[in-house]
Amino acid sequence: MSPNGSDRSPRRPMRRKLLQAMTAGLVLATATGCTYKDFPRLGMPTPVTEEAPRILSLWQGSWAAALATGVLVWGLILWSAFFHRRSRTKVEIPPQTRYNMPIEALYTVVPIIIVSVLFYFTARDESKLLSLDKKPDVTVNVVGFQWSWCFNYIEKVDGSQGDATTDKNLGAIPNRYKKDFPSDAGGVYTCGTPGERNPQTLNPGPTLWLPKGKTVRFILTSRDVIHSFWVVPFLMKQDVIPGHTNSFQVTPNREGTFLGKCAELCGVDHSRMLFNVKVVSPELYQKHLKDLAKNGQTGYVPAGIEQTSPEKNRESNVL
Repeated sequence: MSPNGSDRSPRRPMRRKLLQAMTAGLVLATATGCTYKDFPRLGMPTPVTEEAPRILSLWQGSWAAALATGVLVWGLILWSAFFHRRSRTKVEIPPQTRYNMPIEALYTVVPIIIVSVLFYFTARDESKLLSLDKKPDVTVNVVGFQWSWCFNYIEKVDGSQGDATTDKNLGAIPNRYKKDFPSDAGGVYTCGTPGERNPQTLNPGPTLWLPKGKTVRFILTSRDVIHSFWVVPFLMKQDVIPGHTNSFQVTPNREGTFLGKCAELCGVDHSRMLFNVKVVSPELYQKHLKDLAKNGQTGYVPAGIEQTSPEKNRESNVL
């Protein structure tokens, strides 16, 4: 206690240390690297497509905003607990504050601003990631079923005759996607089982081959229930819905074999709906398609349940 009987002096060093700690926390949350490469991935895998860094940056930005908000809230809580605690020498009730309009307005406006900023960046990135404006180099129809995956490669391949735009097995795919199909694309396919394994990695599930540096469009259809197509290092997943067609496209920029899985609880063997994605050079990719044709895996397997009438009406109204 100070000579004048006040206990304010011992509080000053503590107040100064608390302010310094809060400042250090804010600097730590806001002054880290300027790009996604300089900032920790916060549990996300290394991106392997040209689009994935956009998702990673959104993830990192959301965590940074949450951390800055948390530091501020924790600081206010600690400040109130330490500097507005009951005095050892004064026992009277402290002044009570009610209906403080500036503070109440602040508590209302700040959350609205935070949510609005997060909504803006999320909507901006979602619009960019789901854009199909660019014509794809490769189109793959991903067919989900209980309990594995089929991949229809919509390509013109030597030894495979047909036309993807008129093939009955692809009748579930809306015409708006077919306008970007290659002409005379007889196609090849591969279908997996839960017990199948990749020969190189021994990871379970069928293997989808993709060419490095090429824009790949995935057209997602289901034969039975709702699944979800998720290639983990793509940082991107989308639901596979019966009677509704989803689509997105990516450009793989790193060769290797990567894990994929169903991310939607789809039944008793959901955990076995695994697959692999093998990104190779365009030359090896073309060779793989020719190998599938030589093995007799020509044409297409049924894509799944056709669009329902309400879904067709919705698309016609939107488009």
